[in-house]
Amino acid sequence: MVEALERLSTGIEGLDALLQGGLVSGASYIVQGPPGAGKTILANQLAWGHVADGGRVLVATLLSESHERLFQYLSTLAFFDPALVGDQIQFVSAFDTLEQEGLDAVVRLLRQEISRQQATLLIVDGLLNARVRAETTLDTKKFVAELQGHAAFAGCTVLLLTSARLQEGSPEHTMVDGVIELGETLVGSRAMRHIQLRKTRGSAALSGLHECLIDNAGLQVYPRLESLYSHPSQPGSATLSRISTGTPALDELLRGGVTSGSTSLVMGPSGVGKTSLGLGFLAASTPAAPGLHFGFYESPERLRLKAAAFGYDFPAMERSGALRLCWQPTTEGLLDQLGARLLAQVEAMGAKRVVIDSLGAFSRLAVDNWRVNGFFRALLGELRARDVSVLMTWEMRDLFGSEISAPAPDLSSIVDNLMLTRFVEMDAQLRRMLSILKVRDSDHDPALHELCLGPQGITLRKAFEGACGVLSGTPMPQEGG
Repeated sequence: MVEALERLSTGIEGLDALLQGGLVSGASYIVQGPPGAGKTILANQLAWGHVADGGRVLVATLLSESHERLFQYLSTLAFFDPALVGDQIQFVSAFDTLEQEGLDAVVRLLRQEISRQQATLLIVDGLLNARVRAETTLDTKKFVAELQGHAAFAGCTVLLLTSARLQEGSPEHTMVDGVIELGETLVGSRAMRHIQLRKTRGSAALSGLHECLIDNAGLQVYPRLESLYSHPSQPGSATLSRISTGTPALDELLRGGVTSGSTSLVMGPSGVGKTSLGLGFLAASTPAAPGLHFGFYESPERLRLKAAAFGYDFPAMERSGALRLCWQPTTEGLLDQLGARLLAQVEAMGAKRVVIDSLGAFSRLAVDNWRVNGFFRALLGELRARDVSVLMTWEMRDLFGSEISAPAPDLSSIVDNLMLTRFVEMDAQLRRMLSILKVRDSDHDPALHELCLGPQGITLRKAFEGACGVLSGTPMPQEGG
């Protein structure tokens, strides 16, 4: 029988997910990274969160920086409560003790303070200074070992902060149970913060680099979706049923609509009607099966106006709880942050229909293009597991032309239903065309249809008969037609 280790929550949801539940209680960890990486914020955020769970914290600094200066910076963060300082959270400076008396005196001071404070969490900021003060690597090992021993005896978890990037064979690494590394990478003109668990003794963890950021709430961690949901969190529905696309003519082509829990992708150039098809899909939402619009380019106000032009009353649907419009600015953001936000919105409202408009905005946030396919697989797999029916759009570059570029390698194998929309010039008019390229496990009408948008809503009619080369945008009469 596998015994579960007792965990101490970090108070940072994403970090707890990386650690598979939090820090191991009574264990010791190094938090390392260059200056400005967020080590002090992480440690203090953890301290205030630990107090909220009923713990007591001792923060010892081996730095020359005063505590007043530290509090000044922490006061800009939402988690900081000065009323807890001196009571549940005790700060002590060991810099002078380190300078004048050495490492042994620091250990004695911290042992006394742990006992006096009855601390369940010890944070030591400035491990690099202790390392510099040590005469040999053995002294460093002895310092860490004695701290661990006294803390473990008192039932206290230890966090050691250092601005040095310690290697795996360093004395400190060999002594502690875990190593958390913070860093920052320039991607073009963007600075991307990341976090990595380099060591987690006796405990499972999500490996690799994960995105993070610092805002007014403190440090936010966003695990890579493909690692967090390498296996969907739920089994999903075992039965097949159909739901309407919100466009009766399209339902007819699909032989009754799309499968519940399926993923549909509409590809086409700008202005061809992809968003309009998405609005029709959401118009079929109900309070019992709500819909979510997760978009990047059109504000909720514009979407409501566009929906009204088709006869859809989105404000009434929003008031009834059948619909939510979630708009994401496209200027900044993290790929996994958006994925987490989408899943959180789905969870909060119990959404059963989701429109993602568009996948291209997600892709542009990817630092590594090789991640895009795995990210979408994890996101769509998790939505399918929650029995959410998804309609996504992908904007193709060319208004005309026979070339069709896939949104991401192998993405067509992920989606259940694939629809292509194009502009077609015919009889001195510009027309919209829709073709169903793929429907998984179902028959469908493969004929080319004209997509008509108007006050009566979205309609489809058979067109382009007797013509060839329609997908190129400039059809020609078929020989013998």
